[in-house]
Amino acid sequence: MVTSTESRTKFSELLTDPEELRAEVEIVVNSTPVMDAHTHLFPVEFDELCLSGIDELLTYHYLTAEAFRTTRMPYDQFWTMSKSEQADLVWKTLFVDNTPTSEAAQGIISVLDAFGLDTRAPDLKEARAFFDSQRLADHIDHVFDIARVSGVVMTNDPFDDEERALWDRGLTGDGRFQSSLRLDRLLNDWSRAAATLSRRGISVSPDLDAETISGLRQFLQQCIQQMKPVYLAVSLPAEFDFPADDIRDRLLREVVLPIAGEHGLALTLMVGVRRRVNPNLREAGDALGRADVTAIERLCAQYRDVRFLVTFLSRENQHELCVAARKFNNLMPFGCWWFLNNPSIVSEITRERLELLGQSFIPQHSDARVLEQLIYKWKHARRQIAETLCISYEQLLQNGRAVTRSEISRDVTRIFSGNFNDWVGTV
Repeated sequence: MVTSTESRTKFSELLTDPEELRAEVEIVVNSTPVMDAHTHLFPVEFDELCLSGIDELLTYHYLTAEAFRTTRMPYDQFWTMSKSEQADLVWKTLFVDNTPTSEAAQGIISVLDAFGLDTRAPDLKEARAFFDSQRLADHIDHVFDIARVSGVVMTNDPFDDEERALWDRGLTGDGRFQSSLRLDRLLNDWSRAAATLSRRGISVSPDLDAETISGLRQFLQQCIQQMKPVYLAVSLPAEFDFPADDIRDRLLREVVLPIAGEHGLALTLMVGVRRRVNPNLREAGDALGRADVTAIERLCAQYRDVRFLVTFLSRENQHELCVAARKFNNLMPFGCWWFLNNPSIVSEITRERLELLGQSFIPQHSDARVLEQLIYKWKHARRQIAETLCISYEQLLQNGRAVTRSEISRDVTRIFSGNFNDWVGTV
């Protein structure tokens, strides 16, 4: 029973002034910790896989692709340069000779500004000196604090020999870095995965006979026991279909989905990439394609006991994904991935999700590969999320209902961490 005192307290929390409402939303969004659902980051214990610093930031493929839009340097010449030389070229091209207006370039500005570094410097001497002076373990703490990130999910490839060697050492690692079992090589490049398994002494057959299927299941079970992933994951091409008459379909049906169900693990699907459209750009040479969302609908319908985390690389697919999520409660849309991570698009996608799904989605993930990217990815994302929430709450006020401070806090906590933690079973 609600007492009159409780009723008056709840009523007094109501935010009926639009300016006061907007201020409260911004405070809550900017102060609430976030669980980053998908990154390529690693803790200190993973040695060279833990990427940090200005040279790594500037040679990330977002920026190298953009630099080639302006520089006339041949591709081959660029790839013969050292990482520092490449970073110097990118800095001069995008930040000295041109105004850094792109989202990726503005991200670098946000990172430098967060550490009090000169954003108009003619060279990288100051920035390099700063990052070189940092003790990495302490620097990770500092970055997490600035970005207000409570934890991240790594991308862990069981077919990568370098990473496998680290796991075999029995790493315990930093608890803020949770693992995921990435299955791209298994599902997208079976011949290469089979060769890796054979080299490790695991008997496999190219035609996926019963013994091979059993061996693959056992292999994944061992990986799950060793890595303790919070979900299984794969990045899929734009032409992905289900069902399909191909090896990927058999591996999904006979290996991956049964393992996901057996271990109660969500399956994360990132759909729509077109690899090496321009191979001269190497990692920067990938593009996107529009995929068929009905393939995801068929997966969700056939595997009701499996929880799917799904995002698409095509802007058009994101609206279709929202509609599909209304039909399947084992489908969780997440993030504005890769080429969608631009303020105008993030705003649009977040708004349509709020309008179609309420708070039952995960608005963003950083996809960060370099530690300091967490700073700009979440600073910029929070700005768009706050603005979108303000629009939604203001419309609600105009339609006859005000929200309270506690409701705003509840909503933001849900989309920043609650939905993910509940979905993968970490609460």
